[in-house]
Amino acid sequence: MSDRRPLGPDYRRLWTAAGISTLGDGVRLAALPLLAASITRDPGAVAAVTLAGSLPWLLFSLVSGAVVDRVDRRRVMWQVDAGRALVMFGLATAVLLDATSIGLLVVAAFLLGTGETLFDNAAQALMPSVVARDSLEDANSRLFAVEITSQEFVGPPIGSLLFAAAMAAPFFFDAGSFVVAAALVLGIRTGRRTPRPDAEARTRLRTEIGDGLRWLWRHRLLRTLALMLGVWNLLTTASGAVFVLFATEDLHVSTAGYGLLFSAGAVGSIVGSLFATRIIRVVGPGRTLIAAVVISGLAYLVVAQTSSAYLVGVMGAIGSMVGVVWNVITVSLRQAIIPDELLGRVNSVYRFLGWGMMPIGAALGGIVATAFGLRATYWIGGAVLLAMALLTFRTVNNRAIAAARAEAGA
Repeated sequence: MSDRRPLGPDYRRLWTAAGISTLGDGVRLAALPLLAASITRDPGAVAAVTLAGSLPWLLFSLVSGAVVDRVDRRRVMWQVDAGRALVMFGLATAVLLDATSIGLLVVAAFLLGTGETLFDNAAQALMPSVVARDSLEDANSRLFAVEITSQEFVGPPIGSLLFAAAMAAPFFFDAGSFVVAAALVLGIRTGRRTPRPDAEARTRLRTEIGDGLRWLWRHRLLRTLALMLGVWNLLTTASGAVFVLFATEDLHVSTAGYGLLFSAGAVGSIVGSLFATRIIRVVGPGRTLIAAVVISGLAYLVVAQTSSAYLVGVMGAIGSMVGVVWNVITVSLRQAIIPDELLGRVNSVYRFLGWGMMPIGAALGGIVATAFGLRATYWIGGAVLLAMALLTFRTVNNRAIAAARAEAGA
């Protein structure tokens, strides 16, 4: 399979929509913590905004997956983006009128996160309909490349600069990006779903969620990966929830420097997305997953000990690189081995376990930082990730992944 294999016009629309939408996300991800920090310097209050954005994965992920398996996934995507555009326009207007508060940011973050549970489940379930299954790793790698470039490399510096110029500007920018992305998704022709037969449509939502939960829990490899992702996301969100304070108070970076720290991580993410398929072919998917956890754990420990913003940027680049390679492997694996009629539900259970830990991590990040200092989340994160790699390497390996793919193919 060539890295430049054509993937079709619908994939190009999806790829372009992702790039534009995540550019707006990157602008907002830099500007929203700065807005929160301009209102309060309380770590718990700043972390509450991050908690609100991730809480829907704990509350609604399972329901979102069942909904995605019932309806046209394309329709879910463009309607959610249209709704998120309205939320961002409302927030931007409030900033313009100087009517913001932590409570308002919490509400906006919660609404955006709720839409994300639907949009992301639909997008991942749609991908096998847009490209051939033997092209999934290539397609996901390219998609992650544009998403990371937009969200982590280009977006944050723009967000920081726009925020410095006019506090409302980054939020109006994000609203516009959602509108354009929704229009592009409307143009996708493949992946349309026909209505279910009446008897199937009347199936109770709880029963459908249970089907997805049982399928994943009986699959030892995917169950282990979901739990690993949950631990990793908990630790990442714990440190990320107070990162704006760590950067500005411990590292003493400026507003523009804060945006550049995001860009440093994006450099590693882009490298990871460009070389993911080659790394997987050489090292094997199982060994690569365990190596990613170990490398990330070591990066956490380095950040815990340094006061150099440059070194923190390098560690962020390394951590982001291995995180992207992890995502290319695990997302492609799920898309390849989960039956299409269950893909939305099983994905939602996987992400409930993996992403549902993020609000808990955000809450813990604020608590730990208040009690033990801003560096404590990195010390804890490094130790836990290294222990997790040691406990899971016998389950997550090349042989187990090959067996799972072979079983699905049969």
